[in-house]
Amino acid sequence: MQIPMNIIARMKSDFPTKFGIPRQSGLVDSLRSTIVFEPEYRNADALRGLEDFSHLWIIWQFSEAVRPAWSPTVRPPRLGGNTRMGVFATRSPFRPNEIGLSCVKLIGIEQTKDMGSVIHVAGADLMDGTPILDIKPYIPYSDCYPEATGGFTDHAGNFLLEVICPEHLLNTIPENKRPALLGVLSHDPRPSYQKDSERVYGLEFANFNIRFQVQNKVLTVTEITKKP
Repeated sequence: MQIPMNIIARMKSDFPTKFGIPRQSGLVDSLRSTIVFEPEYRNADALRGLEDFSHLWIIWQFSEAVRPAWSPTVRPPRLGGNTRMGVFATRSPFRPNEIGLSCVKLIGIEQTKDMGSVIHVAGADLMDGTPILDIKPYIPYSDCYPEATGGFTDHAGNFLLEVICPEHLLNTIPENKRPALLGVLSHDPRPSYQKDSERVYGLEFANFNIRFQVQNKVLTVTEITKKP
């Protein structure tokens, strides 16, 4: 049986590709994104009361991970990409239905002339253009469980890196986007199976190409150029 789903909105973010996007929502609070509704859903009444909530759930599609088949096991990045776990014990994009779930902070709702009501959020882990299927408010009394356990993620170690970015390179990035870039880099954007200390990696962020190397838990930015 097929269940029809409508794309109600798309995410506008600083990530034109998957590479570098934080692996979970909320990891980089300084990231800013905007939810832009499709024309048929640009009705301000649909957002009435939403401004009173601090956080939102976003239900979306892993549009770059659509595959004709699925696997019952996947290799989580948190385990180095070498250990297989059941797909339903992970948040891998490679699922029977390529649906993602993210909790983001609501920054504000803006009424625009060309796009109607848009929602500004922080901490999203969505690529630019990602289809959004639904938006729901985060409700603390029912959605928060302080005693919850995190399975294998509780013991996966610390993945944070020290980031070194020469001042003359960092200054080429708009000031309001620098904390987000540094936060993204600190969470080690490399694929979990690539740990070559000599390799130079490339990341596209906010219309800039960022090149970096990682050695001994230290990430060093080697080049920043603006995209043509």
